[in-house]
Amino acid sequence: MSVEELTTKFEKIGLEPVKIKEVLKNKKVSASLEQILNELPSNVEFPIESKRRQLLHQLAILSKGEVVAKRELIINGVLSEELKTSQQVDEAFKYIKEKGDASTKEEFDVASGVGIVVTENEVRSHILNYIQENKEEIETKRYQGLPAILGNVRKLPELKWASPSSFKPIIDAELLKLLGPKDERDVIKKEKKKPAKADTSKPDASKKEEKVRSMFTEGFLGDLHKVGENPQAYPELIKAHLEATKGKVHTRFPPEPNGYLHIGHSKAILVNFGFAKHHDGVCYLRYDDTNPEAEEDVYFKSILKMVKWLGFEPFKITYSSDYFDQLYALAEDLIKRDKAYVCHDTAEEIKRSRGVKEDGTPGGERVPSKDRNRPVEESLEEFRKMKNGVYKPGEATLRMKQDLSSPNPQMWDLIAYRVLDAPHPRTGDKWKIYPTYDFTHCLVDSFENITHSLCTTEFYLSRESYEWLCDALHVFRPAQREYGRLSIEGTVLSKRKIAKLVNEKFVRGWDDPRLFTLEAIKRRGVPPGAILNFINTLGVTTSTTNIQVSRFENSIRKFLEDSVPRLMLLLDPVEVIVDNVADDFELEVEIPYRPGDEKFGSRKVKFGKKIYIDRSDFSENGADKEFFRLTPNQPVGLLKVPHNVSFKSLEKDTSGKITSIHVNYDNESTTKPKTYIQWVSKANAVPIKETRIYNSLFNSENPSSHPDGFLKDINPKSEEVITTSIVEDNIREVMTKSPWNVVNKANDEFNVVEDKEISGNEIVRFQALRVGYFTLDKDSTDGEIVLNRIVSLKA
Repeated sequence: MSVEELTTKFEKIGLEPVKIKEVLKNKKVSASLEQILNELPSNVEFPIESKRRQLLHQLAILSKGEVVAKRELIINGVLSEELKTSQQVDEAFKYIKEKGDASTKEEFDVASGVGIVVTENEVRSHILNYIQENKEEIETKRYQGLPAILGNVRKLPELKWASPSSFKPIIDAELLKLLGPKDERDVIKKEKKKPAKADTSKPDASKKEEKVRSMFTEGFLGDLHKVGENPQAYPELIKAHLEATKGKVHTRFPPEPNGYLHIGHSKAILVNFGFAKHHDGVCYLRYDDTNPEAEEDVYFKSILKMVKWLGFEPFKITYSSDYFDQLYALAEDLIKRDKAYVCHDTAEEIKRSRGVKEDGTPGGERVPSKDRNRPVEESLEEFRKMKNGVYKPGEATLRMKQDLSSPNPQMWDLIAYRVLDAPHPRTGDKWKIYPTYDFTHCLVDSFENITHSLCTTEFYLSRESYEWLCDALHVFRPAQREYGRLSIEGTVLSKRKIAKLVNEKFVRGWDDPRLFTLEAIKRRGVPPGAILNFINTLGVTTSTTNIQVSRFENSIRKFLEDSVPRLMLLLDPVEVIVDNVADDFELEVEIPYRPGDEKFGSRKVKFGKKIYIDRSDFSENGADKEFFRLTPNQPVGLLKVPHNVSFKSLEKDTSGKITSIHVNYDNESTTKPKTYIQWVSKANAVPIKETRIYNSLFNSENPSSHPDGFLKDINPKSEEVITTSIVEDNIREVMTKSPWNVVNKANDEFNVVEDKEISGNEIVRFQALRVGYFTLDKDSTDGEIVLNRIVSLKA
């Protein structure tokens, strides 16, 4: 193509003349950009928006004049705005260059960070952490160290998918706060760099053996310490710890039994149970039952069921209440060491003393409680009064004597015990006082010799108080380490908000398939192995992972495609009568449960005088060239039936609705149809009481941001209940054989062999051809089938 033609082409997409000249100077880049423009979908509108245009230009630079297999994945990703940053395009290009024609959309999305959102607040938080950790060096180098700071921030794994354009403004603002305006000290003196000498002592990295990718071998979990390497203020405590653990990993999953678990907890379960299992260790299920006012038996049972549903068996089931006597003894010990005191301040007075202003914001002056320096014996006597029920709730607390000058609010004399006028489900009326999470968690971790106390980053500041308390009591100090939580966009996970949805009848209950509690996800029919595989593909970092629902559903879809049988189901059936065969005509055909995979086997279906097809598979408009199914002018194939059927006539009711379609069985014709459709024999059709089609419960990705409240963002079409559906009778065999226990192609470490007793009806899953993936709902009975759509066939 001539320079003039290329110039015209590049102008069409919106390139400026100066940019066009720059591109044309490099023949390889201009050739690649031309190829990319030729590969654009036909519906692209010109000129192309600036940011997308820049990313396509970047792709041309990376391509270097070569024809690159599967490049359309990147082009489509840029145009759809799934790829928004140069970092994503770089990683996407590396992936397709490595995989070539073997590239898949699912792996591509993971490699290029599609769907992962890192908010500006998260960027700011990680930059602040970096500056705090390197504060001394930054104050020494001042603004001369800015390039290094920017470069190091770009390398933070938590910010891999963040927009780099947001880094410098935040860094500039924070440096100004820390260092003040630039002065003569900040004149940058450039030095010539000496060429680095090759290090011949190091082995060639390219020769290293490739390891199977796992969230437990890389990233946050791969970098964790080994058993026995837990830092200690008193190193002699390690010996007893190693004797108790026998050198094996010990973790714990410590939920509060005050609500149902949600999707975020599935990551916590996999991190704790999975990390222990991967290292041949053990994991406790420990109920953090220190608040009897909010705990109910139903939550205890649901939590254990969800852990088992996800494929894990606790090493031991323990309760924080198992240790109430030991905890009380340690509380007295803390007082005797003058590290705790009984405080009679009101809740408001405590807030003010901790620097909380009247408007509820922090930053006020921190002042010690009037009771902070009371004599040890007096605090001990007052604490025993608390224990004996002398004080009512709010009249006294036991507070830790920490460090009010610390910048960390977790060191501002946290409450260790409070009075609660409530019986405990396990200890009855024995206790009038209950320990707080801040006092209980680290000590019970110590009692149980936890080697890796893994929690989410909202507890990052608690690490200091966690270690302070263990050291103050001279007990073994487990190592708390924090990872980013998992969050799903387009839903709500707050117990309060879900309770509002349930109580006001917007949903069927806490296990409504439109919610993202684990009970709801299970009821929807999502296999537990699909959840584990999905979390593994995301990996574990210290950054919060915000995932779009569509990406989660894509992962479920892929998992189901490899692991469930297929059946013919019709949502809106219409009777079809084959006029040119006898009333007793019957043709038995064999259909595989999953074409191309013999492990699934096959089933037999009978084609006869009367069948059903879906109403959407017939059109009275014979002139519609875009409709490939049955019309008055066009025959259609029936799946696995040897010959086509062709239209003869219609029957309609008084309202004009089609009640029957008459066809011929073209058994003397070998014409190949334009398409094949599913069908169900009338003699063998099984009616479905309800087919529930689920869509997103909310209209937006952030329901809580709606100006009138999240309830106003509810999607009125989030559930469609169809009562006309029918399915082939082989569903009975699918129900009997479920779970099919067909080995999934994914990593064996994340596959789950389901238990029928735990999974219930939802263990029966199948693909309805051309319709979606379905499961039996818990409302199903032996005589009546209720189906839930798990996900559609396509996004």
